[in-house]
Amino acid sequence: MTNEYVYAALLIHKAGGKIDEATVKKVLEAAGAKADDARIKALIASLEGVNIDEAIEKAAQAPAAAPTAQATEAPKAEKKEEKKEDKKSEEQAAAGLGSLFG
Repeated sequence: MTNEYVYAALLIHKAGGKIDEATVKKVLEAAGAKADDARIKALIASLEGVNIDEAIEKAAQAPAAAPTAQATEAPKAEKKEEKKEDKKSEEQAAAGLGSLFG
């Protein structure tokens, strides 16, 4: 299921409307997205009995923030490696061009 369907349901919920097949389809079509009836039915079925406010609150809690801090440390090390690789590849490319015109 693509995010557009979930976003449509969240938008309807935020506006205080009832999340049903017709409303989700109208929101998707108003946004210019192609509405697939099977996906809409699957969304409605998966949301049955779900407290959306509670689900949003659980998703926004702090434990999810801890892995993000660790994830930001890894790209720094990767960037240093990429810079070294870029310099080497530039040197190799220059050497390759030199052999063509040498």
